[in-house]
Amino acid sequence: MSETVAAPTASEARAPSAGAVVSARDLTRRYGEGDTAVDALRGISLDVPKGQLTAVMGPSGSGKSTLMHILAGLDKPTSGEVTIAGTEISKLNDSDLTKLRREHIGFIFQFFNLLPMLTAEENVVLPLSIAGEKPEKAWVDELIEKIGLSDRRKHRPSELSGGQQQRVAIGRALVSRPSIIFADEPTGNLDSKTSGEILELLNRSVQELEQTIVMVTHESRAAAIADRVLFLADGVIVRESKDISAQDVVTAMDELGG
Repeated sequence: MSETVAAPTASEARAPSAGAVVSARDLTRRYGEGDTAVDALRGISLDVPKGQLTAVMGPSGSGKSTLMHILAGLDKPTSGEVTIAGTEISKLNDSDLTKLRREHIGFIFQFFNLLPMLTAEENVVLPLSIAGEKPEKAWVDELIEKIGLSDRRKHRPSELSGGQQQRVAIGRALVSRPSIIFADEPTGNLDSKTSGEILELLNRSVQELEQTIVMVTHESRAAAIADRVLFLADGVIVRESKDISAQDVVTAMDELGG
């Protein structure tokens, strides 16, 4: 049975949350000016607890991708603030923001974004290589085993299936032990069976590696593995649910016109 959580009061929304990896307060995002202006976000406040998988869903144009990009520091809000690992990111210059993303954030995208000339293992450790850090062999070996690529670590992306490439992308996101991972439609380019395997891997990343994940998805099965689901419509969070089934997700999306 799903649990629907009441929206926070204004005072609760403004109050800081000590246990949150990422916090957002009163986020707005407007594109354009005058009569052509579009409000993609209209005053969103939320906290992302450590060690949980949070799914973000909503109809097309609801603001879910905009929200993720702002939470990850890839875009800036028109107003409001975002705090990542205790740092309010709107006050950072581009160099410091890049450093913060490198140290605290991992990304998983729909289309993998692997470097074709590198092996699976080299793609996994790429964030450490860019940062000038030497990979810890025991950790890399453990990670590659956990993502199920021990027998494919020397293969290049062209020699891997779509599911295996996404496993590499997940390993790349996990290798630096980031504070949080943002996953943008991580199963959107995969078949049903492979999608299930990737969702299981993401879930184990939270359960076994104590990772924190925010996942934008349109798939009910993906949302159903989350600790909580945030439903967006017209740039605001209209519902928050915990322990929700895939069928409940479908029902909620139907009600939102998604």
